[in-house]
Amino acid sequence: MPVTTADKRAIFRKMHEAGCFVLPNPWDIGSARALQHLGFKALASTSAGFAWSIGKPDNRVTLDDVCQHLTALCGAIDLPVNADFEGGFAHEPEKVAANVARGVKTGVAGLSIEDSTGEAAKPLYERGLAIERIRAARAAIDADNSGVLLTGRCEGFLVGQPDLDVVIDRLQAYAEAGADCLYAPGIRSKEQISAVVKAVHPKPVNHLQGWPGLSVTEIAELGVRRISVGGALARVAWAGFMRAACEISQKGTFTELGGGHSRDELHKMFG
Repeated sequence: MPVTTADKRAIFRKMHEAGCFVLPNPWDIGSARALQHLGFKALASTSAGFAWSIGKPDNRVTLDDVCQHLTALCGAIDLPVNADFEGGFAHEPEKVAANVARGVKTGVAGLSIEDSTGEAAKPLYERGLAIERIRAARAAIDADNSGVLLTGRCEGFLVGQPDLDVVIDRLQAYAEAGADCLYAPGIRSKEQISAVVKAVHPKPVNHLQGWPGLSVTEIAELGVRRISVGGALARVAWAGFMRAACEISQKGTFTELGGGHSRDELHKMFG
């Protein structure tokens, strides 16, 4: 029996009620289907991974690019997809709302809005404006009773402002403004993670683990509800590609090609 968009959204919300799950980040249809094949129960898009796949740097894709990408991902797999919707592709709350409404129509089960501006001099939106942007996203999601889960992100640790008190204050405000899940990418220590989880309880927390370190078990023990890896899987894939291509280009040898994944296994997985 086909899994409908409504089914995916209901399943995704249920997953946030208890336990801890990994939400890996594919960058195209092939990687999404591979992750479904491996048994993951939900996936999240990656702005960076997708951007690299179409030859652009992160945060330089368009709303059209992302909506087409999300529509393709959601249509290709039977799992819920959470959208990395960057900053909503607009500054003003009303424009964020309009773009979120468009994003919801791609079939996603969840969607995140971050508070980074992309400007070096002022990397985070002013607190009041950041809250209004979350509130506008919430209203857009609720307008058609879509059931899409909204994640509020504070990017302080990623933009050179690693003040945990500021991050927690913002996450609490985003929760009050309607965010269903909270996310502070860039925090790494157990103490930081635990502090965020406790501060926004009972709202669920997403944790980014894009580097070696804590295990799923250790992160779950801190009370985190879901774990994503951002662009890390895409970077690992690019690393293998670049090693092999650089060897051919610079040495004229093909040793790295011996480490490729089995052709037969790939055919079987996608068959």
